[in-house]
This record gives sequence, C-alpha cells and structure tokens, in this order.
Amino acid sequence: MQARTTTTASAAGPYQVAIIGSGNWGSAIAKVAGENVARQPDLFLPHVKMWVFEEMVQGRKLTDIINTQHENVKYLPGIKLPANVVAEPDLLETVKDAHLLVWVLPHQFVGATCKKVLGHLRPDAKAISLIKGMSVVDGEPQLISDLIHELLGVDVSVLCGANIANEVAKGEFSEATIGYRDKDAGDVWKRLFHNPTFRINTVDDVAGVEVCGALKNVVALGAGFCDGLGYSSNTKAAIIRCGLEEMRKLADTFFRDIKAHTFFESCGVADLIVTCYSGRNRKVAEAFVVTKKSFEELERELLDGQKLQGTLTAQEVHEILKKRGLINEFPLFTTIYRIAFEGVAPSQIIAF
Repeated sequence: MQARTTTTASAAGPYQVAIIGSGNWGSAIAKVAGENVARQPDLFLPHVKMWVFEEMVQGRKLTDIINTQHENVKYLPGIKLPANVVAEPDLLETVKDAHLLVWVLPHQFVGATCKKVLGHLRPDAKAISLIKGMSVVDGEPQLISDLIHELLGVDVSVLCGANIANEVAKGEFSEATIGYRDKDAGDVWKRLFHNPTFRINTVDDVAGVEVCGALKNVVALGAGFCDGLGYSSNTKAAIIRCGLEEMRKLADTFFRDIKAHTFFESCGVADLIVTCYSGRNRKVAEAFVVTKKSFEELERELLDGQKLQGTLTAQEVHEILKKRGLINEFPLFTTIYRIAFEGVAPSQIIAF
C-alpha cells in the first residue's frame, strides 16, 4: 500500500458533524457524538446531522419518528437520542457544510455513497470510518479508509473497538481505538467521541486498526460454528487464538508498517473477543449450524434490516488469498469460507 500525504487539521473549530448511516451502530455513535457536541460548544456546532435511509415504520417515516420521539425505534429501540441529533433523509443535505464526516454504514455501500456526495463537500472536510470490512480491487485488499480517500480526496481516520452498539448506547463502559494519519485530526476525533464511559485511545496506525476491525468478523463466524455444534469453551478459545494469529499474518502480508501493539488495543484482541461471544456474526453463524438455513435467510430473519459483514469479508479474504496462492497459509480463514459457501461440514472447523 502506498503512503499518502495529509494536511494538518485545524484545531480551531467550531465543526459541523455529519453521520452517514443510522443503523444500530450509527445510531449509538450518534448518541455519543450528540452528547459530546453539546458539552463542547467551543469546538462543535450544536446539531449533529444523521443521514437516514428513509423507510416506513409502523406507518410513519423513520426520520419523523427519530426527530419527534428522539429514538431510532427500528435499529436502536429503547435508547433515547439527544435532541440535537437530527435525522435527515437527504444525503446531500446531511453533508452540506459538514467539517467532520462520520462514515458508519455497511461497507458494500461505501463506493456508491461516496460518488453521490462527490463535489458536495467542504474542501477542508475530514472523515472517519467506523466501517468494519474491506474491498477487493484486482484481487488485492483495499482498506475502506483508502477507498473513501481515493474517491473524495479527504483525510480519513478510523475507529474500531470492542463496541457492542447497544452497550455503548446504554453508557456501559467500553473502549475504542482511533487510528489516524494526521495527529491533529486524531485529536479532534477523540474530542468528538471520548467520554467517561466510552474511552478512546489514538494510534498512528490506520491500517492496523482497520484490518483488525474487518477480519475479526470472519473469526466470529468460526466461533459461531463452534457454538452451534455445542463445542467446549476450550475449543472456542483455540479458534479465537488461531484467528488472531491469521489476522496478524494477513495484515503483515498485505499491508506495510502495521504496528504489533495495535493488536493489543481495543480494536484488536478486545474487539475479537467480544465479537466472538456477543456479535451478530457469531449469532447468525450459530443459527447457520443449528437451522441449516442459508446466511441470506438468516440475515433476513434475525437482523431486522442490519447487514452481516463477516460472510462478505470471508469471501473477499478468500478471493485475495486465492489470487496470491496463499490458501494453504491461512487454514482457518479458508475453512470458515468453505463451511459458509462450499458445503463443507461445520465440524471441520477443528480440522483445519
């Protein structure tokens, strides 16, 4: 991957914040950002605009429900959003005049969404990706942060961590890691998200943070297979350990200058553990074994409109490894792919 130059972020403010995405995690982070914006009027403008893909819920527009009840009743029910979080169905209106763009939508939609906002952003806009996944270009991995940068020409940081959205939204103590290329930008992002129950650490390692966030979802599929088969805690722990090793190996194989200590940040081992015990990818993979239904069916039945990232990332990782002739070098990732997509018996999860 080629290094790129960045401009220095202004520390002055005040900044207008826009959140691109409003699912479970998008709504949870909107709550965090809305509360922090209200506490720091010297640094942020008072309202946080949140782009909502308009849909009808119980006969009403979802944006109307959010803006009147201050609750995303579909994707984050039971959690009150700050009144300064404004749901906006028009994407271009959401990003208009925004200094800080928070990207938090399924990674398969990033390219098309970037193309829609191209030419409509402030020249000094900056972005942060909370998206866990990667794209593939000519059989090579591309970070979502790099995709956003290449399409929009803005500086892009990333945030990943052990962050089950509902727990963050409820104010239960959590951590996250911000990876930055521009330290001043990293400091502004930390001011936007850090609070006493959502602790942020920053590291100069965008690729390391982002690779951890993408690959842990693949490992979580393996953990879910174990749960569906009724395997022991010892077995599941072994899958998690092997998964972490293959995450590190893939990062070192395809990306330069990733820092080893990043894997011990919240974005690394902590996110891997929580995803393998509590995440949607684990949940659906367990159901895949128990019900013998397809992942497409289970996504519709169990996720209420949310998207499953682990299966898509498993396909992308397999494509990358196949092109490089590295299938046998990553036996766990390969086995997970084959169970999910080639009809291999789930019990083979321990035979890799």
